[in-house]
Amino acid sequence: MLEILKAILFGIVEGITEWLPISSTGHMILLDELVKLDVSEDFYSMFQVVIQLGAILAVVIIFWNKIWPFGKKNNQAPLSENGIGAWIKKDIFVLWFHILVSCVPAAIVGVLWDDLFEELFYNPVCVAIALIAFGVAFIIVETAKSGQNSKINSVADITYTTALLIGIFQLIAAVFPGTSRSGATIVGALIIGVARTVAAEYTFYLAIPVMLGASLLKLVKFGLDFTSTEAIILLVGMVVAFAVSMFVIKFLMDYIKKHDFKVFGWYRIVLGIIVLAAGFMGFIGK
Repeated sequence: MLEILKAILFGIVEGITEWLPISSTGHMILLDELVKLDVSEDFYSMFQVVIQLGAILAVVIIFWNKIWPFGKKNNQAPLSENGIGAWIKKDIFVLWFHILVSCVPAAIVGVLWDDLFEELFYNPVCVAIALIAFGVAFIIVETAKSGQNSKINSVADITYTTALLIGIFQLIAAVFPGTSRSGATIVGALIIGVARTVAAEYTFYLAIPVMLGASLLKLVKFGLDFTSTEAIILLVGMVVAFAVSMFVIKFLMDYIKKHDFKVFGWYRIVLGIIVLAAGFMGFIGK
């Protein structure tokens, strides 16, 4: 029962931090310093990634009508007027091609060097530094962009070049935990002129293949030889992450219509300083 309660806590943290630009991986690493799951090191390494599948499902459900490329209803760009082409939504297929382009940099690096980066950078000090660095970046970028008109004001306006540039920014998060995948892509998108709401929406879509791929990679490495306790912990974590994500995604999309991302930048800076101080005083491992 205690381990299930811990799994619920991990699911809550995952569901909140996966979509807010404050680093889910960073928070999961820090939470592990405070609340240890009674599982093997290999299982936990897999768990902190695969728990994201619950969060992914929330995105799929909320944005289903915008990401499912088949159907005649509300098909604004059919491939053809009649036949099978009338069921194909060309604009959504183009969106998915853009998303795949954005995934390429992180996918290549993740497959080749995922274990190395985990060994080198998955620790509280590196997380704290990344939290602070991108917190400062959020404040600087938002201040610089204040009052400026965005060049890209809808997801449909994103080009393949823009998609690749966003993917390169996402690569930073694939290497350095604490950066935040959503944080890196949003900062990058803002820098190249993407509107704040469009940047957030696109990073939600981008999460689907990225997180699905990362989860499958971890599952393959770990195998499917779960104990009953491990299976329950993983399932509970994913279900809770899904439920919390449903609320957080809707909250963020409403929030950024009236506010910028500076508050998340300040949060990252304060949390990073606290983590560094705790590390130096020996309260958490280095």
